[in-house]
Amino acid sequence: MEITPTAQKLCTVLALLLLNRVRVVPVSALIYELWKDGPPKSARAALQIYVFHLRKMLTQSTGLTLAEVSENILQTVRNGYRFVVEPGQFDLKVYNRLRRDGCTAMGAGDYRLAAQHFRQALDLWRGPAVADVEPGTRIRAEVAALEQSRMTMLDYRIELDLRLGLHREILSELAVQTLRNRFQENLHAQYMIALYRSGYRIRALEAFHRLRHNMLTEFGLEPSSRLKELHQAVLTLDPALDGAEVVPLPRRPTADLPEIPALASSF
Repeated sequence: MEITPTAQKLCTVLALLLLNRVRVVPVSALIYELWKDGPPKSARAALQIYVFHLRKMLTQSTGLTLAEVSENILQTVRNGYRFVVEPGQFDLKVYNRLRRDGCTAMGAGDYRLAAQHFRQALDLWRGPAVADVEPGTRIRAEVAALEQSRMTMLDYRIELDLRLGLHREILSELAVQTLRNRFQENLHAQYMIALYRSGYRIRALEAFHRLRHNMLTEFGLEPSSRLKELHQAVLTLDPALDGAEVVPLPRRPTADLPEIPALASSF
């Protein structure tokens, strides 16, 4: 099924319900997300109208009756609401499964399989989480956790590719990622190593100086000592770079990647 509200408050209600998939979201939490500390006297009635409109949209996309949608999908439960759909209809449910499978493979030392799972999970992203929603406090916190999970997984996946010897294969991806994440030191360090191992020593040095320039211009800060040591190693052709690691991989069966509530980016 597919449902894409255009009204901002409808989007906000739907996003918070999906971020808490199968968990009850209290009416008070939804009202706070919509109006913060200044809800109108009609807030509860307005929320009921928003939920009604979402249910009507769901009837159109699923072919179910309004009663069936209310009973099986967007439920009223204990002074709150709960959104329930099949797990396969949520991109993030699949994302979390691939994340767990990748962590298990990584902990077992199967780097190729782990990288494959992480790559499939990252391919599910088609843009920012909960795009086109004006986030309140609760949604902003959930989205921050989700974005951090994605960046941690990206760190691991690129590190795995480096250990598998895929330096040239990931150069174009790293070039894009370092432009998008101008101050993310792990990505820049991985890019420098991939360039160096691919025979592009000058470009590796340029990548460091570009990061340093950006950090000094924006924040008046120098790169970390770790990045400076990597820069020096490239300058001196340090043989340790052939086996250097940027992101240490976990030694236990599962990695420290938190479970994220199942937000649907598409249904």
